[in-house]
Amino acid sequence: MRQFGKTACFFMVFCIAAAVASPAQTFTSLRIFTGGNGNDPAASLIQGTNGNFYGTTAEGGASREGSIFEMTPAGEITTLYRFCATSGCPDGAGPVGALLQASNGNFYGTTYGGGTGTSCPANSGGCGTVFEITSKGTLTTLYNFCSLSKCADGAYPRGLVQGANRDLYGATTGYNGAPTCFGETRTGCGTVFAITLAGQLTTVHKFCTTSSCTDGYGPFAALTMGSDGNFYGTTAYGGANSNGTAFQITPQGKLTTIYAFCSLANCVDGSQPVAALALGSNGDLYGTTNGGGVNNSDLCANAGCGTIFDLTTAGQLTTLYNFCSETACDDGYLLWGRLALGSDGNFYGTTSQGGSNNFGTIFELTSGGQFNSLYTFSCTATNCSDGARPIAGLLQSTNGTFYGTTTTGGNYETSHNLGDGVAYSWSMGLGPFIEAQFNFGKTGQIVTILGNNLASTTNVTFNGLGAAFKVISNTEVKAQVPTGVATGPIQVTTPSGTLNSNVAFQVLP
Repeated sequence: MRQFGKTACFFMVFCIAAAVASPAQTFTSLRIFTGGNGNDPAASLIQGTNGNFYGTTAEGGASREGSIFEMTPAGEITTLYRFCATSGCPDGAGPVGALLQASNGNFYGTTYGGGTGTSCPANSGGCGTVFEITSKGTLTTLYNFCSLSKCADGAYPRGLVQGANRDLYGATTGYNGAPTCFGETRTGCGTVFAITLAGQLTTVHKFCTTSSCTDGYGPFAALTMGSDGNFYGTTAYGGANSNGTAFQITPQGKLTTIYAFCSLANCVDGSQPVAALALGSNGDLYGTTNGGGVNNSDLCANAGCGTIFDLTTAGQLTTLYNFCSETACDDGYLLWGRLALGSDGNFYGTTSQGGSNNFGTIFELTSGGQFNSLYTFSCTATNCSDGARPIAGLLQSTNGTFYGTTTTGGNYETSHNLGDGVAYSWSMGLGPFIEAQFNFGKTGQIVTILGNNLASTTNVTFNGLGAAFKVISNTEVKAQVPTGVATGPIQVTTPSGTLNSNVAFQVLP
């Protein structure tokens, strides 16, 4: 069995404020992971309807195969589930993708390994699962990958998104009925799949089914729901230039490659995108590449240090920033997490390497295209308490503060490793806002709205039209999309003032 864990110990509380860049910018270490309840949190946090955050650790736990946890904004952590609860890990192992809270209130996710797929190669550690877990920690395995002959259903899933039809969609990085990919000895090329909340899985696309692999292969990130109701994603490899693609895929499985990276000389447009795309307020897609661009450094193997790009759904790409533009790559490089669109209209993200000690950074890209390095993970505080090497992207909570995790740091051991990871917050001094749990829907549908101090809500509007609503809790309101409304912002009025949504609510036909 492949082991995702390192050591078994316990969480310990640690809270420190550090690196105040300005009165409005504050980094705070909230909690240090120490193995027993998980380590190496590699996926972004999500905000639940109760206002708390939910996440996964790729390793650690009693069997060293990962965990699911709940965390309050103050950093108090409760472990909900530890994977590989029985021999052979039939419940899965290594959850490296973010969780999703679906419309029924339960959480859904994937594990990269484990499961009981009968076609999964021996000694592979398992080919992954899709699971459901309640807020109380009851886990149900919905699907085991490699359940079909020659793993035609794919293997090694990376995360989920819920579509307008309420089915879940995701991608697998490996297999699709063939043991090789593009003539190389690989574990297949990957798939896109749909799965119902009851666990019925349908493969809607198999990558690299033609000899030229123009549709790409190796989708390493979750899909993103676009403003048109279709899904968008990236492949790290393949495509017309063999350096990855960005694609659109309909819920029915029609795939269109909208951009092939390395289309420009010397790959100045970037190569090998591995992070999920982010939907901008203008309907464009924003993402990153881990290679290409105009800057080379021996730190990134002189193959280009990556870019940030803006991509229209019609396939027009604009490079917004080239990493390693600063001396010794102090601006960072290697991005694995999705960019976060802040309530101020700027994008925020993390790099897993670079910065003053090569332990990663937090950065901002303003709506005007200005890149700002905000924080460097230096590992200089006692026991590396600020963390190191963030792979996960940032989450902006409806309280205005950003939250994230690092895969290492926190309990530095000179003879062992840099530690098991840290959960942290980053404040830009932004105020509270509200957001729809899903930023799309049809007229007449009931929409869940997340926020803070919503118990005394007096009015809800969609793009200026009043909506029927019901207060569920201090952090949740349900409202009905009014007839005749067009795409636009949501507003919630409380005695303390009016709260606005951070992005427009997309009204689907």
